[in-house]
Amino acid sequence: MNFSSVRIVLVATSHPGNIGATARAMKTMGLNRLYLVTPDFFPDLMACEMAAGADDVLNGAIVTQSLDEALQGSQLVIATSARPRGLSLPGLSPPSCAELIVGQPDDTEVAIVFGRERSGLTNEELLRCHYHVNIPSNPDYSSLNLAQAVQIIAYELRMALLQPKAQVTHREEELATHDEIEHFYTHLTEVLTTINFLKSHNPQRVQQRIRRLFNRAGMERMEVAILRGILSSVQKAIDK
Repeated sequence: MNFSSVRIVLVATSHPGNIGATARAMKTMGLNRLYLVTPDFFPDLMACEMAAGADDVLNGAIVTQSLDEALQGSQLVIATSARPRGLSLPGLSPPSCAELIVGQPDDTEVAIVFGRERSGLTNEELLRCHYHVNIPSNPDYSSLNLAQAVQIIAYELRMALLQPKAQVTHREEELATHDEIEHFYTHLTEVLTTINFLKSHNPQRVQQRIRRLFNRAGMERMEVAILRGILSSVQKAIDK
């Protein structure tokens, strides 16, 4: 794994200064790929001022209109979450998050997602992710500034990446990308609805559990292709 394979994704950032401070935090740790999902204000003078010399990271930021667009091509997606949401996503500490990322092959596309300053990520957004990482803080005052949270995660990642790498066996097949997995979920929903497994009045809870099940598996591209082939065969059988 290397620094250039990691993207930092900020969702619906309301204060432009936090974007600039995030760019500064990223550059000090060697990261430079910043994605902004529907920021309230960007570009903005305050962001430039808070970047404090990390203008290259700021100028290279990619603005998207949806989280799915920002995650396109990513293969390992990690959400930051200040508190549990009842979704039972596999949880990580900052050091274990860094170890997980470092253990991936060099060409694995990794996205680390940070939510809104006030409310974090929605349940729907969290379900787009494979893991969630929580920064243990003072329970009596757990409010972390967005850029501070990015700095902590980026620091742990840098420390892990700079350590001598152990000789490990990497998986032979390439992980599926976020968009390939989302197409699979859409296909699966179509089939499950057709066979009346998903009830039209309230399918969300079951779909959440299905997402958690497959996200835990860390699906490879070939595995997703096989699953979609099975779904296509089911659809053909139904048509007959």
